[in-house]
Amino acid sequence: MSTVSAPLVAEPQADRPPPLPDVQPCTNERLYRTITGVVTIAPILFLAVAVWQAWNESLHWSDLLVLAITYIPIGLGVTVGFHRLLTHRSFKTSPFVRGVLAALGSAAIEGPVISWVADHRKHHAYSDRPGDPHSPHVDHGAGWRGALRGLAHAHVGWLFLHTERAAKQRYAPDLLADPVILFVHSTSLLWMLLGLAVPFGLGVAIGGSVSAGLTGLLWGGAVRVFVLHHVTYSVNSLCHFFGQRRFTTGDHSRNLAWLSLASLGEAWHNNHHAFPTSAFHGLRRFELDPSAVVIRLLERAGLVWDVVRVSPERQASRALGAATEVGM
Repeated sequence: MSTVSAPLVAEPQADRPPPLPDVQPCTNERLYRTITGVVTIAPILFLAVAVWQAWNESLHWSDLLVLAITYIPIGLGVTVGFHRLLTHRSFKTSPFVRGVLAALGSAAIEGPVISWVADHRKHHAYSDRPGDPHSPHVDHGAGWRGALRGLAHAHVGWLFLHTERAAKQRYAPDLLADPVILFVHSTSLLWMLLGLAVPFGLGVAIGGSVSAGLTGLLWGGAVRVFVLHHVTYSVNSLCHFFGQRRFTTGDHSRNLAWLSLASLGEAWHNNHHAFPTSAFHGLRRFELDPSAVVIRLLERAGLVWDVVRVSPERQASRALGAATEVGM
């Protein structure tokens, strides 16, 4: 008597959630482009006023002091806070310090913290390949015209597009689950306004008049926003096009020495792409990295810990035979 075996039936697979979207949907692109245009163009117009003030010999030392007092901590909020702590988790710290750094970075008016971090993480995931939000090398054409289009896109043009902006749920779920960062993100406008109110108050306190407060707002507000924005943008554009390469990476990142001080150490960009989680971007003694100095000081004070460092042996394993100059 023969028996007929039952057909094999595949076990039902556990339901898998659909993959998270890679790009953040934009519900009102015209509104966002208008806001981006105002934030981009207004500091340029006020810069013209500042140049006229300097030319007219009405620039005072107090105005430059207000510029320095506001540029450094707000810039560190971007480099130490947004970038090295929140994007790459190069060290650990308390919720209070994390919140302070995030608030300072938000005052730079470079966008809400979680959006900034998500875009930068996506940049590293697709660096100089399709999917990179701001590569100067992808789909911009050949020759010098393509190079100029790519640099313009990487510098500021990408801010007006939403075709490759990172989805926050995919690229920054840890920050969406962090109540401190979520609060700073949701109150971004407050920190931006405080970043403008403080230089006005400093101008009044130092200069002793409302007029001094207004010029303090001009230099510590508009000029500071303009300079810090374009220094940050230059890391995205120039540091993927000009400079030196010390390490093997799968992208076009470069070290641009002359930009290192203004960028507070961010312009050692090839170093950073070779070792993204390193808290220190300047890896040699002469590679100026003010952000690294601040992190060391915070570590000595016990305010940060588990600081990521790259050993000389690991650096040697990734080093090129010799740094190749592409242009300085």
